[in-house]
Amino acid sequence: MTKSSSDPRNADILVHVGGALVPRDEARVSVFDSSVQGGDAVWEGLRVYAGNIAELDAHLDRLRASAHALAFERIPDRKDIRQAIFDTLEANGMRDGVHIRLTLTRGEKTTSGMNPRFNRSGPCLIVLAEWKPPVYGDTGVRLVTSSIRRNNPQCLDSKIHHNNLLNNILACIEANVAGVDSALMLDLNGFVSETNDTNVFMVVGDQVLTPNAYSCLPGITRALIIRLCQRHGIPCLERNLSLTEMYTADEVFTTGTMGELTPVLEIDGRQVGTGEPGPMTRRLGELHADWVRGHGEPLPF
Repeated sequence: MTKSSSDPRNADILVHVGGALVPRDEARVSVFDSSVQGGDAVWEGLRVYAGNIAELDAHLDRLRASAHALAFERIPDRKDIRQAIFDTLEANGMRDGVHIRLTLTRGEKTTSGMNPRFNRSGPCLIVLAEWKPPVYGDTGVRLVTSSIRRNNPQCLDSKIHHNNLLNNILACIEANVAGVDSALMLDLNGFVSETNDTNVFMVVGDQVLTPNAYSCLPGITRALIIRLCQRHGIPCLERNLSLTEMYTADEVFTTGTMGELTPVLEIDGRQVGTGEPGPMTRRLGELHADWVRGHGEPLPF
């Protein structure tokens, strides 16, 4: 089940909001902010390992691309976003075991309403860094298939990493009601897409497979796992995957910045493989751990 994130050190953290570092209890945006008015914001999750931010450039690329796709004006420069991240981590004395929620809202409106023409002040950047372990343990999780379908580009393109997460939240509610860890979401054609908060992979024999990124977020950790497979000679294929294939796979695991690599032990009451973390999942988990601790953006303090 989900790990507790109630680290006592988080009680006194400083949060970067709109250019200023403020105590946690004072960290807030206006009721006229676009994130409040309509979930009109983009975000990234980053993780800090041993003085390095994993895949920072990839996350900043996606944040700014998402903001551009939503026609944000005056998107902050990469160097300014990086500096805000570094300042926040340094102010909190954070160098390891940290998760960062990086949010860029369209900014404050002159009056309530959804029209971006009401946004006159420019975007608001929020850097929320917490001491937080991976959201799932490495012993494995159970999934249930959600009745909520994952959006495809006909509806709202999943390549925009936006803050309107109701699609995923409704699926998460179904998982909560079912008493499992997460929900497996299908696309509009009935193929497997992702879970409500992670990408998903399956293993058949020595081959690793993952859904096409048509209706799922092309995750940063997902991309890293594909690269690690290529680097280490592990066959990896992106294609449409059916729910039946997931049921009968030798192994299934999920990936994400918050969860890293997590074995899936059960889907819809059906045991996956042996019901234990499999050898390919363990191997890729070790390769991932080595990579993120040995690479990344070094902190300048």
